[in-house]
Amino acid sequence: MATSKGKGNLESITLSVAGMSCMNCVRSVASALNNLAGVQNAKVSLEEHSATVEYFSDLVSVDDLKTAVRNAGFSAEKQEAGLKKPIEAPLAFALELPVFSAETTMKQAAIAKIETAEKNAEPSDGKSATESLTLLIGGMHCAACVGKVETALQRTNGVRRAAVNLAMETATVEFFPDQCTPEALLETITGAGYEATLPDTNSAAEAAEADEREKEAAFERHKKLTIFSAVLTAVIMAISMSMMLPAIGKTLNAQVANYLLFFLTLPVVAWCGRQFFISAWKNLLHFSASMDTLIAVGTGSAFLYSTAVTFFPDLFSNIGRAGHVYFDTSATIITLILFGRLLEQRAKTRASEAVKKLAKLSAKTARVVRNGIEHELPIAQVMKGDTLIVRPGEKIATDGKIIDGASSVDESMMTGESLPAEKTADDEVIGGTLNKNGSFRFRATKVGKDTMLAQMIRLVGEAQGSKAPIQRLADTVSAYFVPTVVLIALATFGIWFFAAAPEIRLSMALVNFVSVLIIACPCALGLATPAAVTVAAGRGAELGILFKNAESLETAEKIQTVVLDKTGTITEGKPRVIDFEVAHENESGINELLSLLLAIESRSEHPLADAIRTYAESQNAKPLLLEHFQAIEGKGAKGSVSGKSVAVGNAALMADEKIQIPFELAEKASRFAKDGKSVVFMGINGKAAAVMSLADALKPDSKQAVTMLKSLGMKVIMLTGDGKETAAKIAHEAGISEFRAEVLPAEKVEMVKSLQAKDQRVAMIGDGINDAPALAQADVGIAIGTGTDIAISAADVTLVKGSLLTAAETFRLSRRTMHTIRQNLFFAFIYNTFGIPIAAGVLYPFAGILLSPIFAAMAMAMAMSSVSVLGNSLRLKKYQP
Repeated sequence: MATSKGKGNLESITLSVAGMSCMNCVRSVASALNNLAGVQNAKVSLEEHSATVEYFSDLVSVDDLKTAVRNAGFSAEKQEAGLKKPIEAPLAFALELPVFSAETTMKQAAIAKIETAEKNAEPSDGKSATESLTLLIGGMHCAACVGKVETALQRTNGVRRAAVNLAMETATVEFFPDQCTPEALLETITGAGYEATLPDTNSAAEAAEADEREKEAAFERHKKLTIFSAVLTAVIMAISMSMMLPAIGKTLNAQVANYLLFFLTLPVVAWCGRQFFISAWKNLLHFSASMDTLIAVGTGSAFLYSTAVTFFPDLFSNIGRAGHVYFDTSATIITLILFGRLLEQRAKTRASEAVKKLAKLSAKTARVVRNGIEHELPIAQVMKGDTLIVRPGEKIATDGKIIDGASSVDESMMTGESLPAEKTADDEVIGGTLNKNGSFRFRATKVGKDTMLAQMIRLVGEAQGSKAPIQRLADTVSAYFVPTVVLIALATFGIWFFAAAPEIRLSMALVNFVSVLIIACPCALGLATPAAVTVAAGRGAELGILFKNAESLETAEKIQTVVLDKTGTITEGKPRVIDFEVAHENESGINELLSLLLAIESRSEHPLADAIRTYAESQNAKPLLLEHFQAIEGKGAKGSVSGKSVAVGNAALMADEKIQIPFELAEKASRFAKDGKSVVFMGINGKAAAVMSLADALKPDSKQAVTMLKSLGMKVIMLTGDGKETAAKIAHEAGISEFRAEVLPAEKVEMVKSLQAKDQRVAMIGDGINDAPALAQADVGIAIGTGTDIAISAADVTLVKGSLLTAAETFRLSRRTMHTIRQNLFFAFIYNTFGIPIAAGVLYPFAGILLSPIFAAMAMAMAMSSVSVLGNSLRLKKYQP
């Protein structure tokens, strides 16, 4: 905080801040303001999207405050005194949020983390919004490389934040397009010594195929290089080992053998291992170091020493064992590391294959009907509103709604549901899913980047490219790791050179120097977190769980209390007929009653009408001729059907129509109402004919999901705007002991806050517009995928299926992932903590143990390297609910 004080009076101002979506944003704005000279104190509110600043007007102006906020990547404007002004009033209007009060509306508009609005809306000061771009990075091999690329990007003018993922070999950059361009980002990465390319502009499927072809070609090149290196190394090792045998040692001159070993090792070092030396040279030019630096220095030292012994043996004639060469060490180390990276490359491909599987789901062509003629068009030419035809066994080209026809559709890759979903007219279909045995026509409702498949690919990619907070420890350590290892290696060389016997000191110092450099493994540190996050995000997508970022994946593990919205989350979210009771004195049969009912409700637009129509149709009712229809607001509807007067509605409508409700129906209606159900009466020709109850039924798996959440040690609370009787009934059916009834949307936020004030980590699960503020406020907001786009935008996790059971699986997957990450970090730290000192020779004075560089390379490339970390992470692919 700035401590400078001015001579003027201390003033206070409240700024409206646009663009904040999380607590990191809040910290960025607060830091920018508090670091200004003349600012006494700045408090930033995410809920109000505002910053209240106390400042000395002679040292800092309002314009200075606004500029500081803009430089932090946000926009600011002065609030009028006494007015809580929504940051983006057009946004609140566009979202059609329920209006309870000016303050409530502002809260809902401000707190919801709506990405599309944040990215597309222009701030009021005219400054452009940020854009996000994912670049493909080549040449990274360890955590030091990640830190180097990340630092270079973050220092680039116009870059707001950058996150580099070693497992995905990508960099996700958020930048201001008026200050920075993609080309500038490429130049920055190239200047740091790495390769960078822009993402493919083709469709997701084409980009995935191109990426797979490129990586497969690179893998094949690397495999051939490794095989060639291995063959030469085998010959080198055979010659070196043979020289130790007395019979061969006497036959083959040592000097000749050294020349032969030199010419065999030269291609291994200069060609097969050239990538290490090129990378090390680039690092040196930028005054940095990476794992390649360790390998290059280690193998290069052994090779140069051996070369000197071979061509200038007289220089070492006074040293007893100076004639020993280490060509076999250099060749073996390079071959083993090449082999290790070959395995690593294959493991990385497997770790990121979930996105490729999703991308391959996209259809390449579609059957489109235009002007009555069927055309087979590329998917890119399909437009919103087009009518498409799907035949048995074909992929559904894009998202849409069925016009006519019926079929069963395999949606397993999108929702994780193994059983095919039955689809008929008015049902929605998802692009990329597989039509089974029927044929139908549907109207395209979403195309291109707006489809569910495209959004899933984007969300999974963003989650895989983001960083979890737990990775900060590894990043901090890795920043100092390589330089520290080099210093330890140099110290090891010096200690052994001066402490060992004169006749062996040079060879002992060199062996231990190389061992320290080679055994060190910053790769494992760099891959420990992103590898697990990448696999978990992909596996989550296969199960219908979409994490917005790695932070939400990590935070989900710490959740203690789960707050559930009732409607659409625990329940189906739409009413259905539960009871249908016919009066004893009714003269019509049940089939006729349902047909009369269907005729009236076919014209009604009341929310309950759909449920009644669905029930009547499910009982095979056939609509009769509707001669007259009248909707009566707040009461129901009446009309004339096949010469009969029919009234359907509440008790008030029955009273208006002078229809007396008999005791038997009144008693049943009273019982239905007490159970929290909606009651609808039916009268025919002035007499009560039937009473029915409607309710929002519990989802089939809600009770099982609540039981699972409790088994994970979580407290479950249900919130609903319904009355206490209805809430108590649903809570009892779901197995929830604590609930809140008659809760207004704004009060859901306060409920989450009150729990957080008690040091509870809270998850909110909901699906509606009025859930968006609470989803944003919660530590983890989980949106049911069948809900509104606004709720999904405000959430940290999106469930593709409308199943609460999937929410419980979200927490289980998070816990498994964090356990895997901790294992990875443990192995990486323990391996380096014990391996480096052993390689330096600390056990030699006590046990006479020295670690050969070859064994160090084997340990690094095989058992304890990045391959083991990736292998451990890949176990998450087998996670089963």
